[in-house]
This record gives sequence, structure tokens and C-alpha cells, in this order.
Amino acid sequence: MLRRGLVAGPDFEGFQRRYFTPAEVAEHNKPEDLWVSYLDSVYDLTPLAQEYKGNLLLKPIMEVAGQDISHWFDPKTRDIRKHIDPLTGCLRYRIPRGRFVHVPPQLPRSDWANDFGKPWWKGSNYEVGRLSAKTRNIRIINTLTSQEHTLEGVPEHCRSRGASNYI
Repeated sequence: MLRRGLVAGPDFEGFQRRYFTPAEVAEHNKPEDLWVSYLDSVYDLTPLAQEYKGNLLLKPIMEVAGQDISHWFDPKTRDIRKHIDPLTGCLRYRIPRGRFVHVPPQLPRSDWANDFGKPWWKGSNYEVGRLSAKTRNIRIINTLTSQEHTLEGVPEHCRSRGASNYI
């Protein structure tokens, strides 16, 4: 039985993912803590790095740990960019850093297993949040003690919650 004056708790059904700054993503640049961002989303590829530890196909991803790799992807298809191979005339993935995990080899091979399901870049199971387009520094000054702190804030986060001003 509901009592007067009580309101329901927060509705987490439509809860949006957290925003991350490029600096926060850059902190996750080790094999045991590997994040990348692409096409305005942030992905934690640590489980992928652990699964393929020691595999040469992980090297291109390790080289860009903590960075934005949007230039690898086509914004319309959200797939890796493709090009026509001048030697074969076939449509191929454009992978300037070399082939990486879940990218098929250029030529048919009997040792390539494609039983992994969706490639890591097509699924959302590695997504941890959104990449902030802009950040804003907020300076907080304690007028009694003259202590000063500067925080880096994400304006998108406040706008998505309906706040009119960030501060």
C-alpha cells in the first residue's frame, strides 16, 4: 500500500552510459587495462587482450591502446574501412597497421578460425561509455581557506540529464 508523500525511486531503465574524456581513455593504455575509443564510443578491450595474449594479431591494437581509432572505421557502416585491392581487384579491409584480431586474412587459409561469433568492433559487449566531444574545466575555490581545485567536466553528461547550465 502506497503512503502519501512517498515518491517512486529512480527509474534506471533508460539510464545512459557514462561519458569519458579523451584523457581518461588515454590512462588505459596497458595490456592489462586496454581501452580505445572510436566513433564517439569507448571500449574496454582488456578481455580481448587477455584472450589473445601473446598473439601477433593483438599488436596493432596494443599500439593504439588509450587512443581514438575512429579513422579505422567507416562512420556509415560502423565496420572497418574497405578499399579495392589494386592487385586482385577485390574489396578488402583497409588495415595500414597490419591485420589484427578478428580480421580475416587477405587470401584463404586453412588455419584461420572464424568461429568467434561477431568481431569485437561489431558487438556492444566491450562498450563502456561514450566519448566526450568537448570538456570544460571547472574551478572550485574555497573562499574560507583559499584552496583551489580544477576539475575537468563533460558538458554532454549534464545536458543528457536535463541541466540547463553545466555549473
